[in-house]
Amino acid sequence: MIIGEIPPQKDIPAVGVETVDMTMRFGAFTALDHVSIKVEPGSFHALLGENGAGKSTLVKCIMGFYRPTSGQLMVDDREIAVASPRDAAAYGLGMVYQQFTLVPSLTGAENLVISRARVPAVINWTKERRDLAVFMETMPFRIPLERPVRELAAGEKQKLEIVKQLYLGRRFLVLDEPTSVLTPAEADEMLGLVRGMTERGELTVLMISHKFHEVTKFADAVTVLRRGRMAGSGRVDEITTAELAKMMIGDVKLAELDARLPVPAESKSVLTIAAIKAPDRSGLKMIDIESLQVRAGEIVGIAGISGNGQKEFSEILAGQRPADSGTVSVKGTPYGATRSETRANNVRFIPEEPLANACAPKMTVSENLAFRTFDVKPDGSDMIWLDIKAMRRKASALIADFKVKTASSASPIAALSGGNVQRAVLARELTGEVDLLIVSNPCFGLDFSAVAEIRARIMKARNAGTAVLLLSEDLDELLEMSDRIFVMSEGKLVYETPAIGADISVIGAHMAGHH
Repeated sequence: MIIGEIPPQKDIPAVGVETVDMTMRFGAFTALDHVSIKVEPGSFHALLGENGAGKSTLVKCIMGFYRPTSGQLMVDDREIAVASPRDAAAYGLGMVYQQFTLVPSLTGAENLVISRARVPAVINWTKERRDLAVFMETMPFRIPLERPVRELAAGEKQKLEIVKQLYLGRRFLVLDEPTSVLTPAEADEMLGLVRGMTERGELTVLMISHKFHEVTKFADAVTVLRRGRMAGSGRVDEITTAELAKMMIGDVKLAELDARLPVPAESKSVLTIAAIKAPDRSGLKMIDIESLQVRAGEIVGIAGISGNGQKEFSEILAGQRPADSGTVSVKGTPYGATRSETRANNVRFIPEEPLANACAPKMTVSENLAFRTFDVKPDGSDMIWLDIKAMRRKASALIADFKVKTASSASPIAALSGGNVQRAVLARELTGEVDLLIVSNPCFGLDFSAVAEIRARIMKARNAGTAVLLLSEDLDELLEMSDRIFVMSEGKLVYETPAIGADISVIGAHMAGHH
């Protein structure tokens, strides 16, 4: 084949992959313990498991990032050795990562051409565009290849990542949480098109996912890992979601979500926002919130694709971003998010990425848990000396109550896993009287049991009368937790609906800017 020429796509069938007793040890730690998984050619196979279950290790062994301690890798029933990602590519194995790997300033066409292992020193763009047009005729995706990638929507970028792998001749694709940045409609469309390719025998897919509804809707088969071992596998149409959950977390009893009690009609407004305007991060667009109220005992959810102003909105409420105009009121009085106002009004704030935004990473768990109270006596007066023993005593009680897994309260909080950092921050923020709780993406990147625990804690606060503003990019979370949902698009609240009975396609359309 001539250098720079595109391989004839339709002539390459889907690739089947099998691991046999795959084991991976890092010193004394066994990350993968005799895992055998068979992904049939032309199948759509889902890989489930909590964080740390071994999913990433298994995939990295298949893709040549790790060399397994023992076990075999089979491609189309032949044992092969994959020492590097380049070896994996030679066998038609590719991966689409959670984070985009495209060059934002280049067009789609330029991204595709430069991704080849060999690119001519002088590129004949007339020929390349002609070849790309022929290639795109074989693809189920429609993507504007002449536009810079930075101008593409998240769904188009994700499709382009998949197209790039197919363009390079990959016929087995690992999709790592492929819908985490997509609207429901974009996710359904993209996974539906990929599913169509598997049904036609053009592609084999192994999808890492946390979303049960995606697995049941699009996958043929599923494998569940737990603590590095295979916990179960089978055809999707023969396994219930309850059985999948049990495979993932064992017989651990999850904290049940409290029932959503109706919001009392007489509930008073705790948070009131009126005519707030502020520049966004780029300084080119405005955050423009006409009005929003959150009542006591109510969760108001804010849905939206990342980058539509949610971060700036939460920064305004946290006092980290000044507003050009408008008012934020708590319990009827203007609120500027000073420490004294926050304390007087019992306002708590849980930002996204809590380790970076709500903790001092090098300080101990005990010290982080004391941030709200270290300088205040029980009677509310100012503390002159730190009471280290009382801080440790209180930290131990919170660690036990919120099931924070830590070697010791004296460990640096950065040593904890993501779920345990989030539990620690919740323990600090939900202790004592809480009248208003502002939460941003509380469960992003966390595993199944941590998610259930954290959602149950937020719901418990809501049922005790706390007003909750929940900003989340996870629509399932919003539908499960909220009483009312707003959609935020281009810095504005463009749609409101009660959560119960909400039409997901209408919410998705507003998230995508069709309003």
